[in-house]
Amino acid sequence: MASYIRRRKFLATLLGGAVATWPLVARAQQPSQLRRLGVLIGSKWEPDGQARATALVQGLGALNWHEGSNLRIDWRWAGGDTALYERYAAELVSLHPDVLLAQGSLPVTLLRRHTNAIPIVFMIVADPLGQGFVETLARPGGNITGFSSFDPQMTGKWLEMLTQISPPVARAAVLFDPKTALYAGLMLEIEQAARSLAVAVRAAPCSDYAEVAALMAGLAREERGGLVVLPGVFADIHRPDIIILAARYRLAGVYPTREFVASGGMMSYGIDNIDVARRAADYVDRILRGANPADLPVQRPTKFELMINLRTAKALGIDVPPTLLARADEVIE
Repeated sequence: MASYIRRRKFLATLLGGAVATWPLVARAQQPSQLRRLGVLIGSKWEPDGQARATALVQGLGALNWHEGSNLRIDWRWAGGDTALYERYAAELVSLHPDVLLAQGSLPVTLLRRHTNAIPIVFMIVADPLGQGFVETLARPGGNITGFSSFDPQMTGKWLEMLTQISPPVARAAVLFDPKTALYAGLMLEIEQAARSLAVAVRAAPCSDYAEVAALMAGLAREERGGLVVLPGVFADIHRPDIIILAARYRLAGVYPTREFVASGGMMSYGIDNIDVARRAADYVDRILRGANPADLPVQRPTKFELMINLRTAKALGIDVPPTLLARADEVIE
């Protein structure tokens, strides 16, 4: 009997201790179940900005990552403010997330200054190889991988669209930021397409508003002059200026993203950024589950969209043929 009582006291003490310590153990384990994603992207006030964020969250949800449940997302919206990008890049890295997601070349450049260990998934970067983000597209080799926003077929489409309108463009200036590494490769593609379309093209590097204004004024003096705007942070920041100047000088223009057309530009042909944001969720998921970004190949775009602002075309005195309108994914009238 005495030994039985001793055993019961021993079990009670043991179980009592287990019950007392279990909540502490549970609390200690809980944070490891909540993974962390840092996101550095553009403006939340633009419709496409919100749509990209929604697509990312939906893509993560389809892979069983739910914000506030097993995933914390630290959102940072920098718009076109370089100083904000710099501040937020440092801020996000200091939070020690499991993965970082960056939209565009500038945030990737800034994030990699602060970390070579935290995995970075990029989206909407035109030339990740030329900008030194990855060693090769097939095997990135470091802590950075993601989704390229450029495919060689796009350059031919840009020029082809300008030759199909009436009056057709015979001379095109290609506006780009000379500080970016991607323009050289894109210009080679554009020049090759121009030869087959019998269009004269010239590089038009612009570093500030004054150079953009001078370019537009010069184009207006050329017969059947037109404009091709290459993707990049400079173009995004100066989007309102570019569109206003194109309207002032009545210049036909083709732009890299739908945001330009939604803001009053004439035509755009580029990747479906909403689709890219949804696809980016797959790489975030794979890294959270243990994949190494060095082994995840950079993905090229798979879905493209053509957008035409017919209202702008009419204001410029330009006719857009029914064949081109029929191919458009969206027409603003």
